Amino acid sequence: MGRGKIEIKRIENSTNRQVTFSKRRNGIIKKAREISVLCECEVSLVIFSSLGKMSEYCSPNTKLPKILEKYQQNSGKRLWEAKHENLSAEIERIKRENDNMQIELRHLKGEDLNSLHPKELIPIEEALQNGLTGVREKQMDFLKMMKKNERLMEEENKRLTYLLHHQQLAMEGNMRDMDLGYQQKERAYPSQMPMTFRMQPIQPNLQEAK
Repeated sequence: MGRGKIEIKRIENSTNRQVTFSKRRNGIIKKAREISVLCECEVSLVIFSSLGKMSEYCSPNTKLPKILEKYQQNSGKRLWEAKHENLSAEIERIKRENDNMQIELRHLKGEDLNSLHPKELIPIEEALQNGLTGVREKQMDFLKMMKKNERLMEEENKRLTYLLHHQQLAMEGNMRDMDLGYQQKERAYPSQMPMTFRMQPIQPNLQEAK
């Protein structure tokens, strides 16, 4: 008895749906691998699950961007903006610019100058002169800032010295006032003592005289 035909529709049960996806995904990747080996063709396969997980396969010695470029050329459909069509050419252009900048940097450092003509040395000299002028201007700005900070520190030091001097004078004045007050109190103390008794003159003993 043969196997019953499966109706092609969404599987409602999430567990059964995930099991089916896993099995059929592996089967499709297996078929893609077999056809690429048996028929020596370029195959690229990309699968996204319902959860967004990606699975892919590319035949040996094949890269996905290369296959996409072939697809775009043969199908006439644009997969990306026109400015990205010549991505390889753009990478090469950036690489050349980087190489030229490296050469210019070596020239500015005084390296590899023997192969240059006199006219080629003029812009290098001008660039160095401009750089030297900029460095000197920065140095002057730094020196001015240092002198300004030094002047501010001197003024602050004078101010603190002035305050400290006046505090010392105030403390010395308070000490003198305290000493003077103690001396005045000591002089005034005997005259302010109360007279609690009076001394009697010594009289002779009349009884002994008899």
